[in-house]
Amino acid sequence: MSDSLIEKYGDARLPRYTSYPTALAFSAAVGPDDYAKGLAEVGIAGPVSVYLHVPFCRSLCWYCGCHTSITRHDAPVIEYLDVMSQEIELVAFAAGNAVPVKNVHFGGGTPSIVNPDDFALLMRKLRSAFQFEDAAAIAIEIDPRTLKAAMVDALGENGVNRASLGVQSFDPVVQAAINRIQTVDQTETAVSRLRAAGVSSINFDLIYGLPHQTVRSCVDTVKLAIEMRPERLAVFGYAHIPSLKKHQRLIEDKTLPDAGQRNEQAEAIAGELVKAGYSRIGLDHFALPEDELALASRNGTLRRNFQGYTSDSCDTLIGLGASAIGRLPTGYVQNDVPLGRYAERVNSSVLPTAKGYQLTREDNFRAKVIERLMCDFEVDLASLSMEFGYDPGFLVERNESLKELEAQGVAFIRDGLITVEQNARFMVRAVAAAFDAYFGSYGRTHSKAA
Repeated sequence: MSDSLIEKYGDARLPRYTSYPTALAFSAAVGPDDYAKGLAEVGIAGPVSVYLHVPFCRSLCWYCGCHTSITRHDAPVIEYLDVMSQEIELVAFAAGNAVPVKNVHFGGGTPSIVNPDDFALLMRKLRSAFQFEDAAAIAIEIDPRTLKAAMVDALGENGVNRASLGVQSFDPVVQAAINRIQTVDQTETAVSRLRAAGVSSINFDLIYGLPHQTVRSCVDTVKLAIEMRPERLAVFGYAHIPSLKKHQRLIEDKTLPDAGQRNEQAEAIAGELVKAGYSRIGLDHFALPEDELALASRNGTLRRNFQGYTSDSCDTLIGLGASAIGRLPTGYVQNDVPLGRYAERVNSSVLPTAKGYQLTREDNFRAKVIERLMCDFEVDLASLSMEFGYDPGFLVERNESLKELEAQGVAFIRDGLITVEQNARFMVRAVAAAFDAYFGSYGRTHSKAA
């Protein structure tokens, strides 16, 4: 890895490109009526995915960048689920009550703090509102510290077959600095219970770049994680943006590693995982060779969405809950973020769409280019230009950012094929940004490139 590239781009703030355009481009010009029109076409072109956002946690992790609220009581969660059930009815009605569902993902927050009976009730509501495929994948994000045995049973009984466990780091010094104390035993217990309940795919979330984190502590965490043999791991760089997430001010800047140290941590984690038999997927995911994610990466069908890298082939995502984002063939929609405003709209029988974005032909073209770069580290620009009806030079002529990256040896162009150099793959977000027509115009910051 070139030290000069790390120095130049390591602290650069770049989108993660889980969508294009990113959510910063969304506007209130897209509202409930637009969403209703789009929903009327959902399901015609094939099955859809459903995302349900549960924005509640029992305690605040200081590194967190999610939309979530802290509650020690069940009442706010129960009230929220009642509103979400009403939203499901509104969406199903607008879509015609015949939408085939291939994937379901419960995110948060901490959706696993939902009462088991309430979770079963919500699943019945979903199954009555939509047409689940027999082999539908149902996934949930889990905090092992608060996972109860009764909830594990409920997950198994309701068809959940994938679980993503927050781990971040097993280093007690790091855990104290981010206000998340989680023992190895808690994680091991959660994994064994989930597997016994029929959850066949386990994912761990790890983070590098945290306060007081070192290469040694990262490696130690990975070795402990490998012993539990999760099918997948997602390894993210901590995004320190205290200007947007005020609770991150509880983390002292001086305790954070610099760009070079972050890169060393990321590569050390990757090295341990590859050595243990995991395939490296895209920028920051890892999977066992027989896992669907690894298969998708090998056969060129890997996708990228709001959950990161995925084998999900659905082009439509229905987002449910406060702040949830959905994607239709026509564009993106996002629900109200404030819980009160979200509930007010739904209780008034109005789709809670607060903003969104209507995709143009050019947007779809650029989105495809960026997705292939993020997934494959290369893109056949000549073929895609032909597919979308553009001149092969449309995105590269007068593209000064791309020319600079090519001059620095980050990417090269040969016969219409753009490839990110093997030793500069941590720079793929910078290459993707070269094709982002809106980059630099959002007026807000992103996470660090490395």
